[in-house]
Amino acid sequence: MKIAVFCGSSRGNDERFAEAAAEFAGYMASQGIDLVFGGGNVGLMGVVADAVLAGGREVYGVIPESLRDRELAHQGLTRLDVVASMHERKALMADMADAFVALPGGPGTMDEIFEAWTWGQLGYHNKPCAFYNVDGYYDELLAFIRKMSGAGFLKPEYAEMVIVEQQPEALISALKNYQPPACKWS
Repeated sequence: MKIAVFCGSSRGNDERFAEAAAEFAGYMASQGIDLVFGGGNVGLMGVVADAVLAGGREVYGVIPESLRDRELAHQGLTRLDVVASMHERKALMADMADAFVALPGGPGTMDEIFEAWTWGQLGYHNKPCAFYNVDGYYDELLAFIRKMSGAGFLKPEYAEMVIVEQQPEALISALKNYQPPACKWS
């Protein structure tokens, strides 16, 4: 299994984010799971990659040429693909991964997980999408997702297809047991 992890190119202002990222990535590795990620050696991206590598698993990075130097491309990966654009990055990561997980991050993290989730809703893939809700980081976003559903802009089954967990064990278990909703086009 390969999990695409979307997370910050920054560590954030609370060390708990980096600790949780390392804990999740270490658990992934202990379960024989490989990593697909944005290819950077900075922020939570670097923390996750280093922890999976330290656990003896494969790590596949995908980074746009324009960000290779700015995000300090990780040099110790199993494989680093350099692509022309963010669109190519997301498409290649989606092809490589069996599941998608958002750790704490900013707008780029949201863009990546929301695109993967949207593709799942549209039936382009049947892969699980999840939020690792470290210390309630995503609570307000999850409330907004419920609001979208309640307002009729998101079908309840699509709101419910997103996995939300606060512990690595529960999150990996939910990913492995994921059943996609049946596509309903109405």
